[in-house]
Amino acid sequence: MPIRADRKHLYPGGGIHSKEWKAFRAAILKRAHMRCEGTSQHPDCRARNGEPHPVTQSLVVLTVAHMDHDETHADPKRCRALCQRCHLKWDAAHHRANARATKRAKFGQLEMEELFR
Repeated sequence: MPIRADRKHLYPGGGIHSKEWKAFRAAILKRAHMRCEGTSQHPDCRARNGEPHPVTQSLVVLTVAHMDHDETHADPKRCRALCQRCHLKWDAAHHRANARATKRAKFGQLEMEELFR
């Protein structure tokens, strides 16, 4: 998932192009032996970086996922190497919540419970 410009400061060295972030990512991928570390949705996923995904057949590009959705840290214990399939499924609910919040902010809509306070 691309990092928004306003959130780059949260990543080691200021973003994904910094030496610090590249070293952090390399350490996570090394720990994972260049394979997806899986999630509770797909615990046995071991798709290999640079090869076709065994399920989707798309080329696997491993990403680093914050398993707690907290981008304010670079803690290897709270991050995993994930294939696109696992990362997108893991983040799906988080993405929906962010999309709802963005839409509410853009259009000034209130949550139902806010209407009845």
